[in-house]
Amino acid sequence: MNDDQPRVLAFQGHQGAYSHLSCTKVFPDMPTLACLTFADTMATVERGEADIAMIPVENSTAGRVEEIYRQLPQTSLYIIGEHFEPVNHCLLAIRGSQLKHIKTVGSHPQALAQCTKHLHQLGISPQATLDTAGAALEVTQRQDPSHGAIASSLAAQLYDLAIVQENFQDVDGNTTRFLILSREHQIPARAANKKYITSFLFTVRNIPSALYKAMGGFATNSVNLVKLESYTPGGRMVATQFHVDCEAHPEDPNMILAMDELSYFAKDIRLLGTYAASPYRDRE
Repeated sequence: MNDDQPRVLAFQGHQGAYSHLSCTKVFPDMPTLACLTFADTMATVERGEADIAMIPVENSTAGRVEEIYRQLPQTSLYIIGEHFEPVNHCLLAIRGSQLKHIKTVGSHPQALAQCTKHLHQLGISPQATLDTAGAALEVTQRQDPSHGAIASSLAAQLYDLAIVQENFQDVDGNTTRFLILSREHQIPARAANKKYITSFLFTVRNIPSALYKAMGGFATNSVNLVKLESYTPGGRMVATQFHVDCEAHPEDPNMILAMDELSYFAKDIRLLGTYAASPYRDRE
């Protein structure tokens, strides 16, 4: 990002979405730009209308955001950072409404999945929306005491809604991991006693032991893999593409050896980014 130009941070959803909340936590002084979809958010950065994007990729309760892992191989953006955001889902409704009045709630499918047990116990029907804050906005617009939303406390504040119940998620410690994406490929200088995550893609042929051989160098060189996702690129079941996150810097001697061995058994290796590991990983 050029220091002489205004910096803009793009996110998916309405003001008050958890992506917006994460933006305010990591970059409190940076102007934000709300986008309709994840694809729009990434494209906004690719076109230069925003400098970086805050994108959720996985949740400790509901698992990965499948759409993001599917789109990462298609984007030209690079990962320059990560952020773990503790999620406090709030059940919101118009002022004056009580829990016994609520029959339906709207929210993003990921948020609904994180509250499935509570919704079932209360007999509340879930309704999927594009994002959590958009569901909160709809509650304000409808002014229906029987309809609520699962969203953040920030959304309640922005859309003048009552928080009927806090910590509505099924599991304590519910956390979402976000990636920070940029057009620029920024590999941080390697520093001693600092942890890094390196993310990359590679493709193997659809033959026995292909993945085992490709990953063998990471095991023998003691490089820890913390994420492995698979794809079938181009809609053809003849090759498999993998997304890998590992705890290493590209200049680490063991990482150099592991990547060298990977090159013998894989093709189309593409570095997505190297970035400082979040302090949250040490807490876990």
